[in-house]
Amino acid sequence: MSTSELNRIKLNLIGWINQLSDESLISVLEGIRTSRSNRDWWEELTNDQKEIILKGFGDAEEGKLHKSKEFWKRLKDAG
Repeated sequence: MSTSELNRIKLNLIGWINQLSDESLISVLEGIRTSRSNRDWWEELTNDQKEIILKGFGDAEEGKLHKSKEFWKRLKDAG
């Protein structure tokens, strides 16, 4: 991946994060950001954060998925 593409992705992520209002999702992202690389990040998450992630895995296993294109369109349309 090129440097310019990485920078574009980072800017898109910054814009997306800036628009977030879901406290649980923000908390998960903060947990990931502050995790230590020499420790298992899972152990640093709160029980609520772990529940959210596990629910996501369960939803995926049940086929409750949205195509990435649909997700981004909905996000764009909501803004």
